[in-house]
Amino acid sequence: MTDTTEVPPRNATHVDAATGPAEADRASRPGPDATIDAAGRAAVDRPVVPLRHPLRWIAAAIVLVLLLNFVETLFTNEQWGWPAVGKWLFSPAVLTGLQLTLVATALSAVISFAGGIVVAIARLSRNPVLSGLAWGYVWLFRSVPLILVLVFLYNLGSLYPTIGIGIPFGPQLEVPTANVLGDLAIGVIGLSLSEIAYASEIVRAGVLAVDHGQHEAAQALGLPRRRQFVRVILPQALRSIVPAFVNQVVGLLKASSLLFYVSLLDLFGVVQNLSSTYPTDIIPLLVVATIWYLVLTSAVSVVQYYVERWTARGSVRALPPTPFQRLRAAVRRAPGRLPGGADRHAEAALAERAVTAGTSTTNDRAI
Repeated sequence: MTDTTEVPPRNATHVDAATGPAEADRASRPGPDATIDAAGRAAVDRPVVPLRHPLRWIAAAIVLVLLLNFVETLFTNEQWGWPAVGKWLFSPAVLTGLQLTLVATALSAVISFAGGIVVAIARLSRNPVLSGLAWGYVWLFRSVPLILVLVFLYNLGSLYPTIGIGIPFGPQLEVPTANVLGDLAIGVIGLSLSEIAYASEIVRAGVLAVDHGQHEAAQALGLPRRRQFVRVILPQALRSIVPAFVNQVVGLLKASSLLFYVSLLDLFGVVQNLSSTYPTDIIPLLVVATIWYLVLTSAVSVVQYYVERWTARGSVRALPPTPFQRLRAAVRRAPGRLPGGADRHAEAALAERAVTAGTSTTNDRAI
């Protein structure tokens, strides 16, 4: 007959001599499910407190006070002459000068961009003659002030009464300089010659910013060098070229005011003439010119935004939303959101879901 000894069940209060007090302490601890549940409830009930930035708010308040003081002076100081500003803002003389400014700026921008590409290609060429001539052109017109270029071209007829082309020291096809170069042509040529030097450096920087692997890939496909540049290199370089070149266009728009010194009545020239005729309206006329330059620069900035968005199609997964799309999304957004942009109910649901997922994972590990 075999003796059987009943082994007592092990529980939290029983301490075995082999395991010692460590096993009893482990058994007395709360389970992982209870810990995760408590942490989840605490995360849901805890209020979301945004990070404090007192210095930022103080600086914003100071700037806002200064801005409001300046705005107050615009309405309380009668020397601004706002009735006269309204009278001159859409006057025929000002609109005629504005039209001339737009034409000169647009023509100069197109010519300078095309010429900048040509000079940049010549600068990057392996031909030492082309590279040297391109470098000399950039060096010359970056060194000479724009006003000096315009005045020099305006007096070009005194230096060369006729201009032409032909065989050196041989027969020439010549025409009078005054018949070829009018005032608008002199202004556009002067602006373009100066801007081509800066545009070429912008284009060259954009081309150099393209990864060298793109050049090697285009060569591996057997594309001609012209097609490599037009179809592979230039489209990628536009992402770097557009912001800098649009900045040059804005500078060109303001530099067109120098056309007044070559007898072209652009926007600034019209304002100058009207100021001498109506000395009491000097400040209102200057305000009119400022308003129109702000409008033109803002229009160029809007065009720049959409051009940059278009050139970024191959570099980002999703295009950034336009301001109108952001406004429409803000209007359609549901109410009840926290200052940080998170919805309290959605945040609580996500926390509970995370707690449930953590509990399931712990149970799976225990099994």
